[in-house]
Amino acid sequence: MPWIMVDIEADGPIPSDYSMIALGAIVVEPALDRCFTAKLRPIAERFVPAALAVSGFSREQTLAFPDPAQTMDAFVRWLAGLGGTPRFVSDNNGFDWQFVNWYLHHFVGNNPFGHSSTNLGSLYKGLVRDTGASFKHLRRTAHTHDPLDDARGNAEAMLALPGLGLKLRFDR
Repeated sequence: MPWIMVDIEADGPIPSDYSMIALGAIVVEPALDRCFTAKLRPIAERFVPAALAVSGFSREQTLAFPDPAQTMDAFVRWLAGLGGTPRFVSDNNGFDWQFVNWYLHHFVGNNPFGHSSTNLGSLYKGLVRDTGASFKHLRRTAHTHDPLDDARGNAEAMLALPGLGLKLRFDR
């Protein structure tokens, strides 16, 4: 049952009123070579220019991105090909999860991750017993706001946690 590190970029704060415009996911394992990345055409008329600017794309560029229904179907097929029940983990699961969960239910009809997600930052804070601690120094890949780069860096950080004493289970 693989851990899947996920990162998204969006043009606003919530799904449906705003749009997920990019998705990156990577299996948390030493090779870091099983990954998924996609761009998604906006589903909403509204967007927050400052939020969109973080992604580096213009509104005009995003309007030419692929259909989100096809993208989410491809994501589900990629997840199914991994075997087992995937587990969702991200740096900011409150944000990333809401978009991925909504898009999966809306466009595919179900969420292969189930009803749960894990926050990497909270996992690290508990491990080091410090609610003010940050795991970000454990990333090797630069945080560029390309969702695959960001998912890769976060997966690298998660893979460093067993060296700090975390028993990272891949069997359930």
